[in-house]
Amino acid sequence: MAVETPSANSPVPIEDLTKIATETCDTTLKDAEGYDHAKVGEWNSQIIHTILKALISATTPPTESKTPPYRFTVNSTIVQQGLVDKSSTADGQQSNTGKRGMHSASGAFWDVNRDGMWTFKYPSAEERGLDVVISVTWFAVS
Repeated sequence: MAVETPSANSPVPIEDLTKIATETCDTTLKDAEGYDHAKVGEWNSQIIHTILKALISATTPPTESKTPPYRFTVNSTIVQQGLVDKSSTADGQQSNTGKRGMHSASGAFWDVNRDGMWTFKYPSAEERGLDVVISVTWFAVS
């Protein structure tokens, strides 16, 4: 189950944001079998750029002369879970032994009626020994 922070003023419906983030992570991490320090920068870049592209496309008016009504920031954090020896757990199932904790917070000063933030934890990352947390922030252009 994805962990999300809902936002009532989202320029893209929350269901669509969830779909965009999930599909982006599925595609980016499809071949990942675990944390790979040599690839994590590329994964983060691909996640950020793909989500930004989708958000801009979803919110830009159809006429070319109009500028997009929002500015976006996207943050992607990929954390390696602690190493787990499946042979030391019952039936080879992962336990919380060796996992790392993570806490992240953000704040902003903005127009609460037009600007906002959404956070998403990719649910399929755990099976790869990862935690992936994405946050999207939008600011309405006056």
